[in-house]
Amino acid sequence: MPGSPYLDEPPKKLTTWKRVLTFSIPSVLASIYLAVMFDVVLEMMIVFTAFFTLSAIMRK
Repeated sequence: MPGSPYLDEPPKKLTTWKRVLTFSIPSVLASIYLAVMFDVVLEMMIVFTAFFTLSAIMRK
C-alpha cells in the first residue's frame, strides 16, 4: 500500500470505511424496508435522529 502509515499491514480490528459500510448499509436498508412494511417511517426517522444526536453528543 503506497503511502500507508503502517509498515507491513494495517492492525487487526482497525475500523475503516469499507468495514463500517459493509455492516451499516444492509442494516439501514433492512430497517427502512421494515419501517415501510409496518408503516412506521416517521417513528424510524425520529429514532435514528435521536440515536445519531446522542452519539454526536457522547463523542464531543
